[in-house]
Amino acid sequence: MEVVQLQRRFVEYAASLFREGFLDGQFTQLQQLQDESNPDFVVEVVSLFFEDSEKLLNDLSRALDQQNVDFKRVDSHVHQLKGSSSSIGAQRIKNACIAFRNYCEEQNTDACLSCLQQVKQEYSLVKNKLETLFRVTGATDFDRGWVDTDDDRMNEFEVFRLREDERKLVGFVES
Repeated sequence: MEVVQLQRRFVEYAASLFREGFLDGQFTQLQQLQDESNPDFVVEVVSLFFEDSEKLLNDLSRALDQQNVDFKRVDSHVHQLKGSSSSIGAQRIKNACIAFRNYCEEQNTDACLSCLQQVKQEYSLVKNKLETLFRVTGATDFDRGWVDTDDDRMNEFEVFRLREDERKLVGFVES
């Protein structure tokens, strides 16, 4: 596939993630922190987010399976997940966590369990979408955070240029 076609697909796909509410402006700010000296910054940060989120989701499941639920502990986990989601711009996860925290305050176990399922669903969706986004730019080994720059993939300059184009489009979509 030609680089121009990959660029077009990337920009269209990235814009759809903002339009559909998966990502917000914080993700754009995260991208702006990436530069030539640290070209894998976004992939690395998002990979850490996924690792931490998996642990938090497992901790939440265990905490809500207890006969006597410690709602302060559950709320603490949800608060942490909400903050980390917000820091990478994962808007739909963050929004699901807001509702979840309200039910923790009410100590409503059934509603918390329902919210946990919603958060897990949003997490799974955003993870799949971001992995796809990174693969389009050549991050074939997403979990390890490196970019394949073989001839059949985009080279680092093309990826950088593509990210610049995507930032311009995202700025347009958000306004």
